[in-house]
Amino acid sequence: MANATNVRVRFCPSPTGNPHVGLVRTALFNWAYARHVGGTIVFRIEDTDAARDSEESYQQLLDSFRWLGLDWDESPELGGPHAPYRQSQRMDIYKDVAGKLLAGGYAYHCYCTTEELDQRREAARAAGRPSGYDGHCRELSDGQKAAYEAEGRTAIVRFRMPDEPITFTDLVRGELTFTPDNVPDYGIVRANGAPLYTLVNPVDDALMEITHVLRGEDLLSSTPRQIALYKALIELGVAKETPVFGHLPYVMGEGNKKLSKRDPQASLNVYRERGFLPEGLLNYLSLLGWSFSADQDVFSLSDMVARFDVADVNANPARFDLKKAESINADHIRMLDVKAFTAACEPWLTAPHANWAPEDFDRAAWEAIAPHAQTRVTVLSDITANVDFLFLKEPVQDEASWTKAMKEGSDALLRTAREKLESADWSSPESLKEAVLAAGEAHGLKLGKAQAPVRVAVTGRTVGLPLFESLEILGKEKTLARIDAALAKLAA
Repeated sequence: MANATNVRVRFCPSPTGNPHVGLVRTALFNWAYARHVGGTIVFRIEDTDAARDSEESYQQLLDSFRWLGLDWDESPELGGPHAPYRQSQRMDIYKDVAGKLLAGGYAYHCYCTTEELDQRREAARAAGRPSGYDGHCRELSDGQKAAYEAEGRTAIVRFRMPDEPITFTDLVRGELTFTPDNVPDYGIVRANGAPLYTLVNPVDDALMEITHVLRGEDLLSSTPRQIALYKALIELGVAKETPVFGHLPYVMGEGNKKLSKRDPQASLNVYRERGFLPEGLLNYLSLLGWSFSADQDVFSLSDMVARFDVADVNANPARFDLKKAESINADHIRMLDVKAFTAACEPWLTAPHANWAPEDFDRAAWEAIAPHAQTRVTVLSDITANVDFLFLKEPVQDEASWTKAMKEGSDALLRTAREKLESADWSSPESLKEAVLAAGEAHGLKLGKAQAPVRVAVTGRTVGLPLFESLEILGKEKTLARIDAALAKLAA
């Protein structure tokens, strides 16, 4: 195994669609481990699927990881000693390695048709035998090959798996053994000459001297194949050593099913658009299989780097809990200084998120209300509904809130509250509270009951930011005008 400073990990997504939170979790664990031990992070692009890969998705990947704050040391943009870092630019390398594997007897041409393979698999299943490839073309003579080619058959290249068990120590799961009947010979090059993932991924890891492969549990079954291929690559002088593997636990969604790309909560963009902080989201994703300590769930990325070791990752599946993610994000919002919070909310205070005209946005009012809003929002997009009453000509009246607050006698209470507020000192929220308290006492109501109709009249909602600070920032003229409008609505 490499010593700490020589640790090299890789993150190698395919540029197909929006990044998935499970993929982000894998990237995060690689990043945190490399940064913890002072190692190197290689950002490599697996773009050999021309039908699905796109430049737009590639740029989206770059943008997403820059937003998250996960950086790397070698990549298509940065370059590095093992360039190029895009598989589509490395085809000659794969062709050369496949040729060496064939010449060395580690691989062979397989002429079996899809129909023949299916028939033999079904027969094996019916007989209770393993249904993987049966080695039909393993030892073909030159004459048999010539006969197949005379029929017009084309051949794929298969890797020849050893006939003994393969045992390795997984950093997360401990010692694992795979028997030969569970790991049959497998294809590494298509009949048209295009290399398969089963070849290109380990070849790139070998040539880029990756020491630690930290990846999802779904790839565990391919690991014995790759270990056998590494042994061949080392014997051929292509690879220096076999990397250490660590298979990270599944991320589960609703109904304890693996979180898939089709799940609404799987897309990174969903969280970005809702206004999760990168730090909050990454903090939560880090808890999907790892823990900072028994009594602390909220921490910074630098704290995670200081403590993270892949050996501490739990092998059990981790369930994605949106409410927990939101709670942790809310904690990170509270941890921002007010100036940073004010700036972070800006995108949600302008079009298309805001439903007020740009000229109606009052920056002084926003900066005054921000410290009160910071303790009330879970995600940054919450801010729009929390402060809209400051910038709209009329508040958005929630009819359920109106019905709940405007009980019999609310008109009389509002008239008294208006009188008290009109004569109040508007230089402090305390004096406005005293005015509403006095209005409530005049009608035999405590403050909680007395302020509800005032809040709905002024803000449109029964819950929201601290009422008296909100009234002070909104100002006397607008506050009284809204109470008048509510009285008119009640009279109608």
